[in-house]
Amino acid sequence: MVHERVMEKLAILADAAKYDVSCSSSNSNRKNKDQGLGNASAHGICHAYTEDGRCVSLLKILLTNHCIFDCAYCVSRKSNDVKRAAFTVQEVVDLTIGFYRRNYIEGLFLSSGIFDNPDFTMERLVRIAKKLRLEENFNGYIHLKAIPGASDELLQQAGMYADRLSVNVEMPTEQSLKLLAPDKNHKDVIKPMVYLKNGISEYKEEKKKNYKTPLFAPAGQSTQMVIGATKENDMEILGMANYFYEQMNMRRVYYSGYVPISYDDRLPAIGTPVPMIRENRLYQADWLVRFYGFNVNEIVGFDHPNLDLDIDPKLGWALRNLHQFPVDINTAELELIQRIPGIGFLSAKKIVAARKFKRLQAYDLKKLGIAYSRAKYFLAFASPFSLQKDLSSIQIKNHILNFQKSKYQNNFSNQLALF
Repeated sequence: MVHERVMEKLAILADAAKYDVSCSSSNSNRKNKDQGLGNASAHGICHAYTEDGRCVSLLKILLTNHCIFDCAYCVSRKSNDVKRAAFTVQEVVDLTIGFYRRNYIEGLFLSSGIFDNPDFTMERLVRIAKKLRLEENFNGYIHLKAIPGASDELLQQAGMYADRLSVNVEMPTEQSLKLLAPDKNHKDVIKPMVYLKNGISEYKEEKKKNYKTPLFAPAGQSTQMVIGATKENDMEILGMANYFYEQMNMRRVYYSGYVPISYDDRLPAIGTPVPMIRENRLYQADWLVRFYGFNVNEIVGFDHPNLDLDIDPKLGWALRNLHQFPVDINTAELELIQRIPGIGFLSAKKIVAARKFKRLQAYDLKKLGIAYSRAKYFLAFASPFSLQKDLSSIQIKNHILNFQKSKYQNNFSNQLALF
């Protein structure tokens, strides 16, 4: 009976956790010690592929879906008529160790509704992580939610036992949070972010002086924004994300498209979910800011506050800035080569390395694996596709979209031919 009851809780609380997308790791390097269990790899964990091609996963659950708050966008809000459940501290520990021993998981992602108050809930999250580390000698990856409003003492303890902590900002703006979650305070969200940012920085500095300094949230902190529940444009969303990256040293910002789950005049109508492509475009823009040297105001602006849904943000930027092309990849700086549509971060580095030995031509770029069908419109090769032929941005866009459509149709036809 005990096992059946725990499994029933697991079904409820794993399903409720699926709405939290800020669930991956990076840069944690918690080594196995004293013949313990697990090892948190720096390559990344949880519902993702590592650099060596492995697919790894976490036990992703809520401690409880009981909650004192009534956030309109949340399936666990107190006014929602859903089946409620709550794990004990020991049940989560036993589930984690049991699943790990059966090779189902490599770590734990633990979030929670708010039981009674933030400290009451955070204390239980910390106790779970502490038991796993000290009693079970578990060295696998642990991601904990940092509950807004929890004390600094509990956040400090959480950082000692977890690899990553995340404080979900939830809404892109303070105004939206007030509209849909009037019981919550935006300052309560920012305060733990600041504490964790400072703690992570201080421990890193101390580690340089004394290698015995314990780890403190070695995989950093992350956050999540629900998009589409309110009317913020992409410029506002990316502006907030950029603030977190620059001011909070955030490791990742996640974007979760709102799925209408209730009738509420403040929310989009049921049956009108946020297009998945919008999430995808936000992640692409986020990637450009973090790794390609773009500023947010280059990608979106007052004259184009939303990302194009039919083309990716880098191509959108290039089409708005044709005066910067064509680019000679044999002489251009790495930063500009990275901005050419169809050339990725790593491909740009390969180009710079390869051109030391010869002057690169179109066939060389194809060997390096770039998307030449897209890049060719922005390169300074003598070809019928070059911008020297005075193609307009609309013409280039149409050429690329038509090629993509034709390629998709051909692939679909080839797959049908296999049946």
